[in-house]
Amino acid sequence: MNGKARKTISLIKWIVVGLFLLFALADAASWLLAARMRPVITRELKDLVLNSTDSLYSVKFSRVNTNFLFGNASVTDVEIIPDTVIYNKLARLKRAPNNTYAVTVKKLTIRNFHPYQLWKGQRLRVDQLLFEHPRVVMTNKQLEFNEDRPPRPYKSPYAYISKFLKEISVQSIDLKDISFSYVNRNGDVPVTDSLSKLNVSLKDWLIDAGSATDPQRFYLLKDVWINLSDYKYATPDSLYHIELNELSFRSSTGKLNVRKFGVIPRYGEMEFARVSGFAKDRFSILLNDIDLKGIDLPLYVRKQELRAKEMNISNGYVSVFNNNELPSRGTVRMGKFPHQLLQNVKGLVTINKLTLANLDLSYAEYDQESKMKGKITFENTSGTLLNVTNEAKAKAKNPVMQASLQSDMMGQGRLLVDFRFDLLSEKGAFSYKGELGHLDGPLLNRITKPLGMLQVKSGVVRKLSFDIVADENQAKGKLNFAYNDLSVTLLKKVEGKDWLVKQGLISMLANAMVINVDNPDDQGNFITAKVDYKRNPTHSFFSFIWQSLFQGIKYTVGLSPKKQAEINKKIQQFEKLKTDRELRRQARERRKQG
Repeated sequence: MNGKARKTISLIKWIVVGLFLLFALADAASWLLAARMRPVITRELKDLVLNSTDSLYSVKFSRVNTNFLFGNASVTDVEIIPDTVIYNKLARLKRAPNNTYAVTVKKLTIRNFHPYQLWKGQRLRVDQLLFEHPRVVMTNKQLEFNEDRPPRPYKSPYAYISKFLKEISVQSIDLKDISFSYVNRNGDVPVTDSLSKLNVSLKDWLIDAGSATDPQRFYLLKDVWINLSDYKYATPDSLYHIELNELSFRSSTGKLNVRKFGVIPRYGEMEFARVSGFAKDRFSILLNDIDLKGIDLPLYVRKQELRAKEMNISNGYVSVFNNNELPSRGTVRMGKFPHQLLQNVKGLVTINKLTLANLDLSYAEYDQESKMKGKITFENTSGTLLNVTNEAKAKAKNPVMQASLQSDMMGQGRLLVDFRFDLLSEKGAFSYKGELGHLDGPLLNRITKPLGMLQVKSGVVRKLSFDIVADENQAKGKLNFAYNDLSVTLLKKVEGKDWLVKQGLISMLANAMVINVDNPDDQGNFITAKVDYKRNPTHSFFSFIWQSLFQGIKYTVGLSPKKQAEINKKIQQFEKLKTDRELRRQARERRKQG
């Protein structure tokens, strides 16, 4: 190695050593500055929180660590605490917010606070505030004076920071893996709901001369991102698990997306009612795609009112099953229709348009008499619901919720049905009308055999239309049922047998004397049935609709109570003839022996 090379290597070594020493000195100076500044920073942080929140919140922490060289810092054992005395004072002054928040976190990390801009430009610009595993308790109390207030702070925090800073901005405030509790104090007794594994990112938080009045900002923020993944909890009655694969929301777009929302029963169909101790609807729900558009986040934060322009639900199923082998609890199920349940939802909900696509719906019952399960299915269901609301002003403006649906009944017959639900009716008034197209009659055996003790041997449904007005007591209307080549078998349950037994004589009489084989008949006469069905008050909404339509179908084909009474009378006559014939045979035998 020549002398020139040795000198070059030596120079590089001295440069490296010099840089190391310079870095070490800068780091030591940064540490010394941080140590000296710690009391000042601690005091200013506490004052900033206190003054910028109108004394409503105070902050506690055990230690502040600052590295001015890299522009990073951390705060440990952080507590942000609302003062109830100050809150009550602000409420009297009509300056209190609807929500208060109590936050505790083991460590708050401040990443890259740009020391140069802080020193030279009096601008504190932070890339990220990171709260890891925080516990957040949100308490809501609706205050009348906040009813129409825009999402702005009552007092701009800039009035406080302007004494020593021109701006405070944070690109992202990230709360990771939140344990969240919501306390509703709007009733006589506070109600608490909780969830975990929630992630929230607050984007572009800014305090400057104009941010408090910026209409593009929401409480000084430009955007809010919310994410919840792989969430699961058991319902209070321990009968279901609620499962959610992924939820995401952005306030700037007003869009919320849910992937794989499920209501999963914890017990099988037959076991469910046994665990409950009485006959009870068992719901099984899986929805793979749920989208909401146009959500008003400030309204939801202020009043817990969900208002959205549009909601789309697609790709999934809703299955309802009832095991009637057990007696009903005897509870009168008033106020349990869909639009009535909507009115009982705790929070206010208004969805202008709800669209359904590619859903499979089914209703099934296990019948105590037949010992069989009957099931009716509506596959590939799609449609639109309008004015889905429980909000008083929305109902006063438009008291009707409409649903227009189309589906493949039993996988074959195209069904079109329109519902109109009266949102103001105390009796749950609603109406439904629709039309069913071509359907092979024997497909109906899946429900008529177990629940109607009737087997369709042959027949083709040409068209079935209905127009019914109902409430939670009674359904009235008309039903038109056009069909051809109908033949039925009446069934009965025989003790000791696991299957239904054909009632041969009754079926023969029914087909010969009662059943209308065609409608219209070969003379062109068309039978229209009037529906007048009184609801069993313990039966569900789904069962009520099915039973009212089944009444009209039976009347159309000839199986009215009057006709059934005629059949029974004929059967009695046949039985008497049979008995008389047997008595005469016995008398002849006695004469022969004598």
